[in-house]
Amino acid sequence: MNKPKVIVVMPAYNAEKTVEKTFKDIPQGCADEVILVDDASKDNTVSIAERLGIKTVRHEVNKGYGANQKTCYELALKDGADIVVMVHPDYQYDSRLTPYMVGLIKDGVCDVIFGTRVRTRKETLEGGMPVYKYISNRALTFIENIVLGQNLSECHTGFRAYSRRVLETIPYGNNSDNFVFDTQFLVQAVAFGFRIGEIPVPTRYFKEASQINIRNSIIYGLATLWTIFRFFLFRLGIKKQKMFKRKT
Repeated sequence: MNKPKVIVVMPAYNAEKTVEKTFKDIPQGCADEVILVDDASKDNTVSIAERLGIKTVRHEVNKGYGANQKTCYELALKDGADIVVMVHPDYQYDSRLTPYMVGLIKDGVCDVIFGTRVRTRKETLEGGMPVYKYISNRALTFIENIVLGQNLSECHTGFRAYSRRVLETIPYGNNSDNFVFDTQFLVQAVAFGFRIGEIPVPTRYFKEASQINIRNSIIYGLATLWTIFRFFLFRLGIKKQKMFKRKT
């Protein structure tokens, strides 16, 4: 892929304290465009993004994390992206690593790249990940790897990069509008045979970084298991699943 058009997308919600730091950490020249989709924030996220010169689109009502990503990817594809990198604007992920993720796709090594926060237990916990989140992350990732036939160190990262072909193939428009969207996308990527790789990123948990509470974490975990079960049924040929029908 010669000189691919790279677009960074930011699904934002109440990120006024962190969006500028996240944006400024993206190395100059590695992205042709940055798009921020604001999911009806109640703070000054939009005005700050516009001041920084970021292309900004705002949902008039809060639609959810998955719905935000759907808008992000549709806008990126419409603008001619060859590679799309999703960076949460809450500074939980190190956007300085964007060119490394892009390079692995550009050079044809992978179709999907995840930024994994789980390199060692010590590093992850010292980075602030709550113990209950670490345990659930490891348990769910273990199950997902077995069922999906993968060997990923983390399946629940919000720092991801996709080739255009991935986004034009996977019917993500039918996915959940909520947090399980990421798990559904991963399962779909496996179902369609895309090559998935990962790079290590620092673990950052702090007050301003967005994170779901225990109740929503439990809901997310159950939804993840249900998604994996649906994949299992699909692979065995027991039941067809709309989520695995190629995008048209």
